[in-house]
Order: sequence, then C-alpha cells, then structure tokens
Amino acid sequence: MPSVIRFYARAVTALNRALFMLSAALMAIIVPAMMIEVVSRYMFHAPTVWGMELAVLLFGPYFLLGGPYLLHLGGHVNMDLFRNRMPPRARVVADVFSQIVILFFCAVMLYYATPLVLQSIEYRETTFSAWNPPLWPYKIAVPLAMLLLALQSLAELGRTCLGDAREETT
Repeated sequence: MPSVIRFYARAVTALNRALFMLSAALMAIIVPAMMIEVVSRYMFHAPTVWGMELAVLLFGPYFLLGGPYLLHLGGHVNMDLFRNRMPPRARVVADVFSQIVILFFCAVMLYYATPLVLQSIEYRETTFSAWNPPLWPYKIAVPLAMLLLALQSLAELGRTCLGDAREETT
C-alpha cells in the first residue's frame, strides 16, 4: 500500500479507536445515573429530574461515536453467509460497493444533520424538561459521527482497493 494511504488509514483508524474508547467510557456515567434514578425513584419515591434524561442523551453519542471504529473491525451487519462463498475478486467488488454505499449514506446524513445542529446552537435549543439541558452538545454527535464514518470508510476503501488486510491499530 502506498505510504500516504497507509498513513491516512492508520491515522483515521487511530482517531476512531480513541473516540471508540472515549464513547465506551460514557457507560461509566450512564450506568451510575440510571442506578441513582432507579434507587431514588423506587426506594425513596423521589425521582431525579436529570437521571433518565442524562442517560438517554448520552446514549446517542455512545452509540454514534463507536460506529466508525466498528466499521474498521468489521462489526457492522454483513451478509457473511453469501460473502464467504464469493470468489476473492467478487468479495473485493462487494466490499468496494459497500464502502460507496456507506459514503453516500454519510453524505446524505451530513447534508441534513449539519443545519439542524447549527439551528440548535443558534436558537439555544433545550429539552424543555425540568432539568432543561442544552441539546446541541448531543446533536453535534450525528454529523461528527457521519464525518468520522466517512473518513473511516475512505480508509477501508483504500485498504480494500490496494489489497491491504484489515490491520488492528493499537
């Protein structure tokens, strides 16, 4: 693989792996928040105004920011039953087609999600709940994740086209 493409693929994968680990760490906030909510609601009959909402709002970035690295690991839904029976050349064609579909999906999502985030920032959108946190920090995860997914998809496309096997980034 040419060194420029290899460097790009490794850098993007390393960034997405770091964000994957960071998003996994959000569970260290989500789980205690849910535990506090359940205990205060059912043991003390005094639910919090923030517990459930915080868990729901953090689950979005947790889910979205893990996706790009999961693409590198091959953890997304795949038709392995058919793919494994394909000859190697057909497998490459299927992988290239998949990456093109992913890039198209990311472009559409970026096109529609970015104005919504900018509008949320402009209007200082909140949840309108008793806790009432701003929404833009959570909404920004959608276009950010789509950008990172597109970058990872380009890296995987480069690896596929140049015959480089999926390599684990430490």
